[in-house]
Amino acid sequence: MSTIRVTGLHVRHRRTVALDSVDLDFGPGVHGLLGPNGAGKTSLIRVLATVAAPTGGRVELLGDDVREHRKRAVVRRRLGYLPQEFGYYPGFTVREFVAYVAWLKEMPAAEVPAAVERAVERVGLADRVDAKVKTLSGGMVRRVGIAQAIVNEPDVLLLDEPTAGLDPEQRVEFRELLRELGGSSTVVVSTHLVEDVTAACTEVTLIESGRVAYRGTPAALAALGESADGIGVGVGDNPIERGYTTALRTHRASATPALEGMAR
Repeated sequence: MSTIRVTGLHVRHRRTVALDSVDLDFGPGVHGLLGPNGAGKTSLIRVLATVAAPTGGRVELLGDDVREHRKRAVVRRRLGYLPQEFGYYPGFTVREFVAYVAWLKEMPAAEVPAAVERAVERVGLADRVDAKVKTLSGGMVRRVGIAQAIVNEPDVLLLDEPTAGLDPEQRVEFRELLRELGGSSTVVVSTHLVEDVTAACTEVTLIESGRVAYRGTPAALAALGESADGIGVGVGDNPIERGYTTALRTHRASATPALEGMAR
């Protein structure tokens, strides 16, 4: 069952085309979005999060057409979203900020305290729950961003570069959290780190120049970069990197002339 479906999605920023006639659907599980800078990954995440409107096409989330204002408001209560750069009130404590986001999502007041504690615990910040956000390191602030995204136990979770600023141990812990969340939710993760996709994602979508260049499992993507005798045919230090570069080059070779311009 698809919880996210986009059909003929087109996004233009002034004279720049960010997404060009994209058809995609996602169901429960963890879905990785890969692609070069400017490929259109962030534009896709923003449209799915309902913070940006598409120029054309149809977007359905949890069975509702989000072009309708009333349905969009309902869907937002069931979404979790972490942008690349998220705003926060530096004078708030971690507890206050995550509770504030829960309030914005119209969670029942009686459920908020326990939900905040649970979200903060899951990102490993239980010992800093009463610290002001402005006193935290960059990696900790990023984990606060993840906590606010999951506080409402969302049915759809959208994460744009969530591991930026996390150290290796924190990234491993985050991958475990992703796998847990993907058991009951549809999780879409935009990242530049192919190792995160390999470790946590059940499916990967490669975006190049605003179009879908590849869809499949991480294992199938890795196999693209290896010849029949096991010799690497793509550029990279491991099979998934070689598969990534192979898929990109194959798509570029078969694509129509480049778009007028691309956006992040």
